[in-house]
Amino acid sequence: MGTAVLEERKQSIITRDFACSGEGFGCERASVAGSVSQRACVYCGARVVLNPITDAFHIVHGPIGCASYTWDIRGSLSSGSDLYRNSFSTDLREKDIIFGGAEKLARAIDEIVQEKDARLIFVYATCIVGVIGDDIEAVCRDAEEKYHIRVIPVKAPGFSGTKSQGYKLACEAMMQLIRPHYKEQEKPQGVNILGDFNLAGEMWIIKNYFHKIGVPVVSTFTGDASYDSLIRAPQAALNIVQCAGSSVYLAKCMEEEFGIPYFKVSFFGVEDTTNSLLRVAHAIGRPEVICRAEQFTAVEKMKAEHFLAQYRPHLAGRRAAIYVGGGFKAISLIRQFAEMGIRTVVVGTQTGSKDDYEVIRHLTEDDTVILDDTNPAELERFMREMRADILVGGVKERPLAYKLGIAFCDHNHERKHALGGYEGVVNFTQEINLSLNSPVWKYLRGA
Repeated sequence: MGTAVLEERKQSIITRDFACSGEGFGCERASVAGSVSQRACVYCGARVVLNPITDAFHIVHGPIGCASYTWDIRGSLSSGSDLYRNSFSTDLREKDIIFGGAEKLARAIDEIVQEKDARLIFVYATCIVGVIGDDIEAVCRDAEEKYHIRVIPVKAPGFSGTKSQGYKLACEAMMQLIRPHYKEQEKPQGVNILGDFNLAGEMWIIKNYFHKIGVPVVSTFTGDASYDSLIRAPQAALNIVQCAGSSVYLAKCMEEEFGIPYFKVSFFGVEDTTNSLLRVAHAIGRPEVICRAEQFTAVEKMKAEHFLAQYRPHLAGRRAAIYVGGGFKAISLIRQFAEMGIRTVVVGTQTGSKDDYEVIRHLTEDDTVILDDTNPAELERFMREMRADILVGGVKERPLAYKLGIAFCDHNHERKHALGGYEGVVNFTQEINLSLNSPVWKYLRGA
């Protein structure tokens, strides 16, 4: 690996034939100090999961800078309220830090309830609140008693762990919201979709698939969700988890407390979308649902295959690098590139598990570089060494790709077109083709 890689990072950088030490591949651990991790903080992990709840109010208890992480960071769309597009902050200053900010938080809640007629408020404790020790749980409890609404604390100081810890805190907050409604629910029916945030309207695409095969969608977590839809979640017969990193903990809690089984799915790529729909249909178990699912997926798979056949000659032999948040998305992207005839030569995630990396190692070739919680220096090095033609990642990786003269595809928060489902196969393939075969690379690399 050479001297450019920090010694502490070497256990998190492997090729498929690399012989791990007795400790195994290094993942699911805190970032190495000094490595400039691409991960977000605990607060951001919690906020990004809860923010798409369309009629919720989010109070960021901390300095005003933390409130900048708001709706436009993740392009979730709403079919109803757009309250989630507003960001509220207690804007803690030096005086508040010295004398405490709990009173200021209480006044902020009073103002929102009185002026906005709120039903659901989340209060986020940021780094500075973790230091000064404001009791936000007491403030939220007093507000619930005073106004008879839900005011849920999310104790997420950024320094208290990793982004994955923020996901867990968000799941715990949602359990606080839905737990009191468990015994009120009707008999089990349909599915909950967990871990989809309706980026570019993808949740609507998936819900339409389930409508076509006859499976009701009870609740969505948290894309295009609302207070009323979330509290119906305990009546579902099955939970399906799209983003395992952010929502599998919630699925486990609902299985333990409500008896709702779950499994992981993916709606990226032809193979994963088809398999996920068929798996849900068989789990529901009704013959008419299974029949509709088989017919629907057969037709859509044939159309997608015909479409892909037109593009493979333009993409075959190209080399892709992937760096995304969760392991399940990386796995889907590897399969999707394989469908196009593109080889994945570098792949990494921010929050992947050991099981995710085992699947990744099985899907990739012997010399593929696999990275956990990488940094720009490592990513640059291995993209150069493996001669990647395109990088699929998020907004933080875009400048790096363009600096290296490598094509880029945003598969994260800022994209404006759907990449999920069969429609997403069309959009993704067209974008990859346009990016890889743009004339600009000929002129840039020839300069």
